[in-house]
Amino acid sequence: MAAGRPDKRHDVVAIGHAVVDVLVQVYEEVLQRHGLPKGGMTLLDQARAEALYNSLEPELETSGGSAANTVAGLASLGSSAGFIGRVRDDQLGRIFRHDITAVGVTYLTPPSPGGAATGRCLVLITPDAERTMATDLGCARDLGEDDLDPQLIRQARVLYLEGYLFDDPGAKTAFRRAAAMARQAGGLVALSLSDELCVERHRDDLRAMVTEHVDILFANAAEITALLPVDTFADAVEYLRQRPLVAALTRGAQGSVVLGDGLVHTVPPHPPTGVVDTTGAGDLYAAGFLHGVTRHLSLEDCGRIGSLAAAEAISHLGPRPAVALRHRLRKELPRLALAPH
Repeated sequence: MAAGRPDKRHDVVAIGHAVVDVLVQVYEEVLQRHGLPKGGMTLLDQARAEALYNSLEPELETSGGSAANTVAGLASLGSSAGFIGRVRDDQLGRIFRHDITAVGVTYLTPPSPGGAATGRCLVLITPDAERTMATDLGCARDLGEDDLDPQLIRQARVLYLEGYLFDDPGAKTAFRRAAAMARQAGGLVALSLSDELCVERHRDDLRAMVTEHVDILFANAAEITALLPVDTFADAVEYLRQRPLVAALTRGAQGSVVLGDGLVHTVPPHPPTGVVDTTGAGDLYAAGFLHGVTRHLSLEDCGRIGSLAAAEAISHLGPRPAVALRHRLRKELPRLALAPH
C-alpha cells in the first residue's frame, strides 16, 4: 500500500501515553491478591499505584508506553520516527525524554510544569511470560488538542495512534483532529486497539474511529472480537476482509493474519530465541509492520518483519529491542532488509 508522499521527513509519528515501565516477575497469586485481571491493563489512582509499587521488588525500570515502544522499535529498524505524549517536568519525565531521544526518536512535546506526575506502568510478568499491567497514567492522561504538533504530524508518512488513549476524554478529540491533519497532508492513519478491556469500555467510539479515520488497524484476537459484531476470530477475519482497510491481527505463538484488498495472508511466527516476557510484543510487531509499509513492501512481507520484531521483544525482559533490529533484519530476512525507502 502507498505510504504517503516521498517528501515526508518522518516515516511514522505516534501519539501515545508517555510512561515509565516498572517490570516485576510475580506468581499468579499476586495478581489475584490485588484484583488484577491476567493479561489485561488496569488503571490505578496514584495512592493504589504507590501501594502496589511498594509491595513489589522491581527488576527493571525503563521508559515505556505502547506507542513509544513502537517508535523505539522503528528507530531500531532504521526508520525515522517521532512521538507526541505528555510528561511532567520531574525525574521520571526527564528519564523518559532522555531514553526516547537517545534511540533517535524526535520528541518535542514540552514538559508540564505542574499538576500530576509523569505516568508509571507496573508490568507484572508471570512464569508463563504473560504480562499484566497496572497503570497510573499521571499527566499522560491529560493529553489533548493543545499538545498536538501539526508540523510533526504533517511530516509523517504514517500517523500511529495508541488505543489506550481512548480512556482519556480529551485524547479522543485530539485523535480525530490529528487524523484529519495527517490525511489532509497525504499521510496514512494507523490505530492499535491496545487492550481488550479498553475496547469494551469504548467500543462505539473505537468503531467510529476505525470507520471514519483509520487505514491500518492493529489488534490481537481478543481485541478484534471485542470490537466487531462477531463471535469468533474467523468471523472477524471475514468481516474485515470485506472492509477497505488493512488489518494486522496478532495471535501470539500462532503468528499473525494480515488482511487487505480482499486478501487474507497467514504469517507464521518468527522463530524466537526464547520466551522470557511478552511485554511489548504487539508494540514491536507494529513497528516491524509499519517499517515495511513505509518501504512499500507487500502486506505479507510487512507481517514477516513484524514477526521478527515481536520475536526480539519476547526474548528478554522489557518491551524494547535488546539488539538493533536492523541488524537482525539484515541477518535473518536479508531480502526484506534491502527494500528501497
